Amino acid sequence: MGTREPLAPDVALHEHVDAFLAGLVAGGVRHLCLCPGSRSTPLAIEASRRPDLKVWVHLDERSCGYFATGIAQALDEPVAILCTSGTAAANFLPAVAEASHAKIPLVVITADRPPELRDVGAPQTMEQRQIYGGFAKRSVDLALVDLAQDLRGYMEHWGARLAALAASAPAGPVQCNAPFREPLIPAAVRDPRPAHSENSFASAARRPDPTELDHAFSLLTRDPRGIIVCGPQRDARLPAAVARLARALGFPILADPLSALRFGSHDRESVISAYDAFLRGPAMHDLLRPRLVLRLGAPPTSKALEQFLDAISVDAEEPPLQFTVADLERWNAPSLRAGHALAADPVAICEGLAELAHRQPPEADVGWIEAWRRSDAATWEAIDAALADEPQLSEPTAIRAALKSLPAGSTIFAGNSMPVRDLDTFAASSPKHMRLLGNRGVNGIDGVVSSALGVAAVSGGPLLLLIGDLSLYHDLNGLFAAKRHDVNATILMLNNDGGGIFSFLPQAESVIEFEELFGTPHGLSFAPAAELYGLGYSRPDSLVELRDAIAGSISSAGVQLIEVPTRRDENAALHRRIWSRVAVATAKALAPAAT
Repeated sequence: MGTREPLAPDVALHEHVDAFLAGLVAGGVRHLCLCPGSRSTPLAIEASRRPDLKVWVHLDERSCGYFATGIAQALDEPVAILCTSGTAAANFLPAVAEASHAKIPLVVITADRPPELRDVGAPQTMEQRQIYGGFAKRSVDLALVDLAQDLRGYMEHWGARLAALAASAPAGPVQCNAPFREPLIPAAVRDPRPAHSENSFASAARRPDPTELDHAFSLLTRDPRGIIVCGPQRDARLPAAVARLARALGFPILADPLSALRFGSHDRESVISAYDAFLRGPAMHDLLRPRLVLRLGAPPTSKALEQFLDAISVDAEEPPLQFTVADLERWNAPSLRAGHALAADPVAICEGLAELAHRQPPEADVGWIEAWRRSDAATWEAIDAALADEPQLSEPTAIRAALKSLPAGSTIFAGNSMPVRDLDTFAASSPKHMRLLGNRGVNGIDGVVSSALGVAAVSGGPLLLLIGDLSLYHDLNGLFAAKRHDVNATILMLNNDGGGIFSFLPQAESVIEFEELFGTPHGLSFAPAAELYGLGYSRPDSLVELRDAIAGSISSAGVQLIEVPTRRDENAALHRRIWSRVAVATAKALAPAAT
């Protein structure tokens, strides 16, 4: 920084903003999602002039924020979002919260009025510095443009620093509050500032301490009856590392559908994918009680699995020893029963433990992992038989049809509530390479459409969004991106006319006002919404028609909405029939072990 001959306001504004954007790009930002507004004009104009920055324009801040989280998940890199001053910044909050809990790198740029217009009743002005509270890893209030002071180095520094901070482990959102005085139109120049920063903020993932690793290995190998629980995570390196560790220890891997472990060409011999269906009774808890538990990734989707982990900890005379591999800022064991934490790169931890096991082979118990494999196989046979007996198109059969119809290289984005849980229950492990993603940070139903379309916008293969009717209704504005940005995707909406997940909760049997307060029927048809946003639309009545609709959508340009009508009461009854058949099948499969 230093003094200079005063510049014209528009020239100074250009240099100020252009330096900041050059820093962002140097820090790894290639995509910026924005909503139109007046106070954000300098940043919007300068961003649109940069050939090294892709700008995605949206009309709704909430959808814009979630669209950016989709891009960041798909590319595993920081993405910037920009809005004008006032309540626009507040509408970013749901996406910022999701990014915080799901470790998604976002640089949130909130344009603001200058300090002299704050707290004096100026329009579209509110306190927005640190508006995201603890959800943001860092909040910075940038300096104003100075006609006589050269702030280009300062602005470039903060652009690069914030991008690196968003991406550094644990990844998450950072806020940059950027105040501007009028005039807001920067000078037009031919060439933007090159994306070269003298500031280096790259940070490597933390390596495990050798002493901590040795201690963990000694504890994990003191008993051969252990399990590995892998929840949602996006690191493509982890499946091979976890598979190697599981084979070395003789432990089964209970792999969440969003863990990247269920699908792919990596070693899946230890992967158990039917646990949500067969861990639903105390009998199985007794037969498959582990003495060691290693947890990786975020908390798993399956409530049955979490209840199993709680039950074996509470009911047993000697609770299992539990380890968690997690960032201390974002814990991944809600029961708080994990007695040991390893806060380092999960891939490095798994590789280090596997190497120790290779040098010091632990005691094996072949019968232990075989019991899990028999339970898994018996469950899938029971599920297949149960669904074969169902003549009507249902939510489980629709999901199974989608899984079979999608080609290798596809992405499934799972909506919250029932869709992701049904994927957990009905998606068997497969060598087909597919990527499964979802908004499992805060587990909300808002923004799912926008996140999925953000993934689709930067992904090469087919994308299928599996979503419920309430979740689609909640983010109808997100469909605007389909037409505006020429996105290709398939939306498979399971329409049970309300909140289907509540039919599985105690409220369904004990609350007189259940239908009004929890069932929330809406009676909406989504064909007009498809027409409004220029989507293809179909409403299949059979599995054959559904498969044809999915195949047709994959081979077509644009976004197609496939609406599958179901009934909440019938869906709940079908799930319970399946679980009952699974219980019988797994008890029979484990009978020799029980005696």
